[in-house]
Amino acid sequence: MDPLRVLIADDHPFFRDGMRMFLETTPDIVVVGEATTGEEAVAQAKLLHPDVILMDIRMPGLTGIEATRQILAWNVGVRVLMVTMFEDDATVFTAMRAGARGYVLKDAQKDDVLRAIRAVVRGEAIFSPGIAARLMDFFTTARTAVPREHFPTLTDREREMLHLMAEGTSNAEIARLLSLSAKTVANYVSNILGKLQVATRAEAVLRAREAGLGHDPR
Repeated sequence: MDPLRVLIADDHPFFRDGMRMFLETTPDIVVVGEATTGEEAVAQAKLLHPDVILMDIRMPGLTGIEATRQILAWNVGVRVLMVTMFEDDATVFTAMRAGARGYVLKDAQKDDVLRAIRAVVRGEAIFSPGIAARLMDFFTTARTAVPREHFPTLTDREREMLHLMAEGTSNAEIARLLSLSAKTVANYVSNILGKLQVATRAEAVLRAREAGLGHDPR
């Protein structure tokens, strides 16, 4: 069996070096390349055709989430495993919607990362225990899936934006997560307010939470 081809995308050289050294001691895995930005990750994915990309979320320029979208739009066969320090709900769910097959924290044991790499290649979804518990809580509580007809006038990107707003994510954070400019996010929010026929962001968030999106911090 050919070894699994892994691309490491992270802007921290200490993490890249440590992960590469660890993976290179594993007989069934070969590190085919490294990227330090989201743009490099997209370019390297197209050039090297990895089986798995270990993708940091926060990198200079294009974020790991937007890089994941672009890579999977080009090749849905690539498996993306988010490896990050951030486990807030907005980041986790945005990464999942972008197409990530797993979400592992950087302080996870190396063997757990190795198991995650092999699992996503087999087509499984894999998450760190803490994240998995929160996902289970999210899907087993009374909140239900929100049918498209709740907000029929919104585009898919506007619905994603509204979900992040309902999670309590600021415009600045939305811009960072989705690799958009602050002005673009403001325009999206303005469009959402108009389509929902509300005057303020708070009213839009209330409408979203009443429909089951996000969470009410109370």
